[in-house]
Amino acid sequence: MPSTLRCHPVESAADRRQFVRIQRQIYAGDPNWVPPLWSIQDELVGFRPHPFYEQNRCQAFIAERDGQVVGRVVAIVNQGHNQKYRDRIGFFGFFECRDDIEAAQALFEQAGNWLREQGLTVVRGPVNPSLNYECGLLVDAFDVPPTFLMTYNKAYYESLLVRCGFAKVQDLYSYEAGIEMLETLDPKLAFVIQEATRRFNVKCRPIDPKKFDTDVRTFLHIYNESLQNTWGYVPMSPGEIDQQAKGLKHLIVPELTSIAEIDGRPVGAGFGLLDYNPLIKKINGKLFPFGWLRLLFQRKHIKRLRLISTNVLPEYQKWGLGLVTLSRVLPGTIAWGIQVGEFSWVLETNSLSRNTIERAGGRKTKTHRLYDKSLEDVA
Repeated sequence: MPSTLRCHPVESAADRRQFVRIQRQIYAGDPNWVPPLWSIQDELVGFRPHPFYEQNRCQAFIAERDGQVVGRVVAIVNQGHNQKYRDRIGFFGFFECRDDIEAAQALFEQAGNWLREQGLTVVRGPVNPSLNYECGLLVDAFDVPPTFLMTYNKAYYESLLVRCGFAKVQDLYSYEAGIEMLETLDPKLAFVIQEATRRFNVKCRPIDPKKFDTDVRTFLHIYNESLQNTWGYVPMSPGEIDQQAKGLKHLIVPELTSIAEIDGRPVGAGFGLLDYNPLIKKINGKLFPFGWLRLLFQRKHIKRLRLISTNVLPEYQKWGLGLVTLSRVLPGTIAWGIQVGEFSWVLETNSLSRNTIERAGGRKTKTHRLYDKSLEDVA
């Protein structure tokens, strides 16, 4: 008897449970998978309130074969993106699927139809739910676990997307560097740091725990301003900034942060986040009731750092102030005992950042990919 496939919107509480459960089932026994922080994922997929959806909207779908859920996807309308770029691009995210091309096609057909009804002509992804959060499909390095807030997926996902008609639009690279690279730092980079510091009289400091909220918002403001001309970037809303600041409050280690100031004005900011993923795996993605305590009290044992971002206001870019900002983080990194740092992610088209990292000794270790597909091709 032939199997029966059914794909439909997530509408009920039971549907939502199935949406979450399929992710656990697909990765059961995978030693490299790290569960998401489940309560936060519920917000990001639109099951609970999140500031991203104050101006945007989404619709989740699940695919069932013979009554068993085999896949899921979320279709996303990012109003800010289409207003900024004056296009009609829809997005997809939170894609998970068995190695079942019929199910994948059904999911993207449903998501595409919904996006087309919103007046959109292209679908892009994966983004969970935008470039300001986890994004990109992992297309290599499946033999190692992801770093904190980076995506991980099965190797066959790339084939599913390509067979469904998606084509690469941009790659996101991760670079890795051991602490020993400081001993072989290109003298030219050291010279740039010294000259930029002298020329602009830059003073760098860590985030001040006594005014943590203010400093985190300063970082996020600089982040927003500095990336205005970056491919695909859409600024976070004030509500998203507040939400991010709240979420980072207990995760950021002040000595692993840097705010660069000129005449008392913050012009650059950067920070590294400890790779909490090994601890998140131990608590199975559950922050409550006591998971968050394990994250806080066991983090001193973490020896891997993700360098999220080093950003400089546009008028000070290309003067080496990014290197100056980053250099302040290095002493704290050494004092903490960090052994490995990951720079992630870096756009393939960002030749300035890529060349700087490579000159400093960083080696490219992972590639995440974003795909586009015309909605006219969704069938």
